[in-house]
Amino acid sequence: MPTPSLAWIDHQYDREHGERYAAHVRALEAVFSEHWGDISPVGFACTAWQLATLPYLDPGYVRFHRRVLDVACERNTWDGSLTARVQLVSGLPQSLARTQVWGQDRGWQGWPAVLGQYLTPSPEEMSRFPYVRPLLLIDAPIPLTDLPPAPEAPGPDLPGLAMRAVSVLVRELNDLLGPMLAELDT
Repeated sequence: MPTPSLAWIDHQYDREHGERYAAHVRALEAVFSEHWGDISPVGFACTAWQLATLPYLDPGYVRFHRRVLDVACERNTWDGSLTARVQLVSGLPQSLARTQVWGQDRGWQGWPAVLGQYLTPSPEEMSRFPYVRPLLLIDAPIPLTDLPPAPEAPGPDLPGLAMRAVSVLVRELNDLLGPMLAELDT
Protein backbone atom coordinates (compact mmCIF):
# COMPACT_ATOMS: atom_id res chain seq x y z
CA MET A 1 0.00 0.00 0.00
CA PRO A 2 1.51 3.38 -0.98
CA THR A 3 2.24 5.93 1.71
CA PRO A 4 -0.40 8.68 1.68
CA SER A 5 0.61 12.25 0.94
CA LEU A 6 0.13 14.86 3.62
CA ALA A 7 0.17 17.59 0.96
CA TRP A 8 0.37 18.01 -2.80
CA ILE A 9 0.47 20.87 -5.25
CA ASP A 10 -2.61 21.12 -7.43
CA HIS A 11 -0.79 21.92 -10.67
CA GLN A 12 -3.80 21.16 -12.85
CA TYR A 13 -6.14 23.59 -11.09
CA ASP A 14 -3.40 26.21 -11.05
CA ARG A 15 -2.79 25.86 -14.82
CA GLU A 16 -6.51 25.83 -15.64
CA HIS A 17 -6.90 29.10 -13.74
CA GLY A 18 -4.10 31.08 -15.36
CA GLU A 19 -1.09 30.16 -13.22
CA ARG A 20 -2.85 31.78 -10.30
CA TYR A 21 -0.19 31.05 -7.65
CA ALA A 22 2.46 32.87 -9.70
CA ALA A 23 0.05 35.76 -10.23
CA HIS A 24 -0.76 35.76 -6.50
CA VAL A 25 2.94 35.92 -5.59
CA ARG A 26 3.57 38.75 -8.08
CA ALA A 27 0.56 40.71 -6.78
CA LEU A 28 1.72 40.30 -3.17
CA GLU A 29 5.47 40.60 -3.67
CA ALA A 30 5.58 43.28 -0.96
CA VAL A 31 4.95 40.63 1.72
CA PHE A 32 8.38 39.19 0.88
CA SER A 33 10.13 42.55 1.43
CA GLU A 34 11.58 41.72 4.83
CA HIS A 35 13.28 38.67 3.30
CA TRP A 36 15.08 40.31 0.34
CA GLY A 37 18.74 39.41 0.57
CA ASP A 38 18.32 37.30 3.73
CA ILE A 39 21.15 34.78 4.07
CA SER A 40 18.62 32.25 5.37
CA PRO A 41 15.93 30.81 3.09
CA VAL A 42 13.53 30.26 6.03
CA GLY A 43 11.55 33.51 6.01
CA PHE A 44 11.14 33.45 2.25
CA ALA A 45 10.00 29.79 2.29
CA CYS A 46 7.53 30.43 5.13
CA THR A 47 6.00 33.37 3.28
CA ALA A 48 5.78 31.39 0.03
CA TRP A 49 4.02 28.59 1.96
CA GLN A 50 1.61 31.00 3.60
CA LEU A 51 0.61 32.45 0.23
CA ALA A 52 0.09 28.93 -1.18
CA THR A 53 -2.41 27.82 1.46
CA LEU A 54 -5.79 28.73 2.87
CA PRO A 55 -6.92 31.35 3.74
CA TYR A 56 -4.47 33.32 1.58
CA LEU A 57 -5.31 31.41 -1.58
CA ASP A 58 -8.69 29.68 -1.86
CA PRO A 59 -8.62 26.97 -2.97
CA GLY A 60 -5.01 26.53 -2.00
CA TYR A 61 -2.17 25.92 -4.42
CA VAL A 62 -1.22 23.29 -1.85
CA ARG A 63 -3.93 20.75 -0.99
CA PHE A 64 -3.99 18.49 2.04
CA HIS A 65 -4.91 15.00 3.19
CA ARG A 66 -8.33 14.84 4.83
CA ARG A 67 -6.79 14.48 8.31
CA VAL A 68 -4.85 17.75 8.03
CA LEU A 69 -6.43 20.70 9.81
CA ASP A 70 -3.50 23.09 9.52
CA VAL A 71 0.12 23.26 8.42
CA ALA A 72 2.16 26.32 9.26
CA CYS A 73 5.83 27.00 8.67
CA GLU A 74 7.66 29.13 11.20
CA ARG A 75 11.18 30.34 11.88
CA ASN A 76 12.45 28.74 15.08
CA THR A 77 13.30 31.57 17.48
CA TRP A 78 16.13 29.55 19.04
CA ASP A 79 18.32 29.00 16.00
CA GLY A 80 16.48 30.38 12.96
CA SER A 81 15.73 26.95 11.52
CA LEU A 82 12.42 26.07 9.89
CA THR A 83 9.76 24.36 11.99
CA ALA A 84 6.55 22.92 10.59
CA ARG A 85 3.56 22.96 12.93
CA VAL A 86 0.96 20.44 11.80
CA GLN A 87 -2.47 19.64 13.27
CA LEU A 88 -3.89 16.24 12.36
CA VAL A 89 -7.23 14.63 13.14
CA SER A 90 -6.60 11.55 15.23
CA GLY A 91 -8.55 8.68 16.69
CA LEU A 92 -9.14 8.27 20.40
CA PRO A 93 -6.08 7.36 22.45
CA GLN A 94 -6.00 3.67 23.35
CA SER A 95 -6.79 4.39 26.99
CA LEU A 96 -10.15 5.91 25.94
CA ALA A 97 -10.84 3.69 22.93
CA ARG A 98 -10.64 0.35 24.73
CA THR A 99 -13.66 1.09 26.94
CA GLN A 100 -16.60 3.46 26.90
CA VAL A 101 -17.03 3.51 30.71
CA TRP A 102 -15.65 7.06 30.80
CA GLY A 103 -18.49 8.18 28.51
CA GLN A 104 -21.17 7.45 31.11
CA ASP A 105 -23.74 6.85 28.32
CA ARG A 106 -23.81 10.55 27.44
CA GLY A 107 -23.69 10.03 23.68
CA TRP A 108 -20.15 11.24 23.09
CA GLN A 109 -19.43 11.95 19.44
CA GLY A 110 -16.12 11.97 17.59
CA TRP A 111 -15.06 13.91 14.53
CA PRO A 112 -18.03 14.43 12.18
CA ALA A 113 -17.14 13.37 8.66
CA VAL A 114 -18.96 14.20 5.44
CA LEU A 115 -17.80 12.46 2.27
CA GLY A 116 -14.62 11.48 4.11
CA GLN A 117 -13.76 15.04 5.15
CA TYR A 118 -13.45 15.77 8.87
CA LEU A 119 -15.48 18.75 10.02
CA THR A 120 -15.96 20.86 13.12
CA PRO A 121 -19.42 20.20 14.57
CA SER A 122 -21.88 23.03 14.20
CA PRO A 123 -23.04 25.01 17.25
CA GLU A 124 -26.40 23.25 16.90
CA GLU A 125 -24.73 19.82 17.02
CA MET A 126 -22.63 20.87 20.02
CA SER A 127 -25.79 21.95 21.85
CA ARG A 128 -27.09 18.36 21.68
CA PHE A 129 -24.05 16.12 22.16
CA PRO A 130 -20.66 16.22 23.84
CA TYR A 131 -17.75 15.86 21.41
CA VAL A 132 -14.27 14.51 21.87
CA ARG A 133 -12.15 15.34 18.81
CA PRO A 134 -8.56 14.18 19.29
CA LEU A 135 -5.80 16.13 17.57
CA LEU A 136 -2.14 15.48 17.05
CA LEU A 137 -0.03 18.60 17.24
CA ILE A 138 3.28 18.03 15.51
CA ASP A 139 6.23 20.43 15.66
CA ALA A 140 9.07 19.23 13.47
CA PRO A 141 12.23 20.73 12.01
CA ILE A 142 12.39 20.80 8.22
CA PRO A 143 15.78 20.55 6.49
CA LEU A 144 16.89 23.68 4.65
CA THR A 145 19.12 21.84 2.20
CA ASP A 146 17.04 22.17 -0.98
CA LEU A 147 15.23 25.42 -0.26
CA PRO A 148 16.01 28.18 -2.76
CA PRO A 149 17.85 31.23 -1.45
CA ALA A 150 15.86 34.35 -0.74
CA PRO A 151 16.15 36.71 -3.71
CA GLU A 152 18.04 39.98 -3.34
CA ALA A 153 15.06 42.00 -4.60
CA PRO A 154 11.75 41.53 -6.35
CA GLY A 155 12.07 40.37 -9.91
CA PRO A 156 10.77 38.05 -12.60
CA ASP A 157 12.20 34.97 -10.86
CA LEU A 158 10.16 35.54 -7.66
CA PRO A 159 7.19 33.28 -8.55
CA GLY A 160 9.50 30.45 -9.66
CA LEU A 161 11.52 30.64 -6.44
CA ALA A 162 8.31 30.67 -4.38
CA MET A 163 7.02 27.61 -6.26
CA ARG A 164 10.31 25.81 -5.70
CA ALA A 165 10.23 26.59 -1.96
CA VAL A 166 6.67 25.29 -1.70
CA SER A 167 7.58 22.17 -3.66
CA VAL A 168 10.49 21.41 -1.32
CA LEU A 169 8.28 21.91 1.74
CA VAL A 170 5.61 19.58 0.33
CA ARG A 171 8.24 16.91 -0.35
CA GLU A 172 9.79 17.18 3.12
CA LEU A 173 6.40 17.14 4.88
CA ASN A 174 5.34 14.06 2.92
CA ASP A 175 8.58 12.26 3.74
CA LEU A 176 8.25 13.12 7.41
CA LEU A 177 4.52 12.61 7.99
CA GLY A 178 3.30 10.26 5.25
CA PRO A 179 4.14 7.17 7.35
CA MET A 180 2.24 8.64 10.31
CA LEU A 181 -0.82 9.23 8.12
CA ALA A 182 -0.63 5.64 6.91
CA GLU A 183 -0.81 4.43 10.53
CA LEU A 184 -3.68 6.78 11.37
CA ASP A 185 -5.64 5.57 8.34
CA THR A 186 -5.37 1.87 9.26
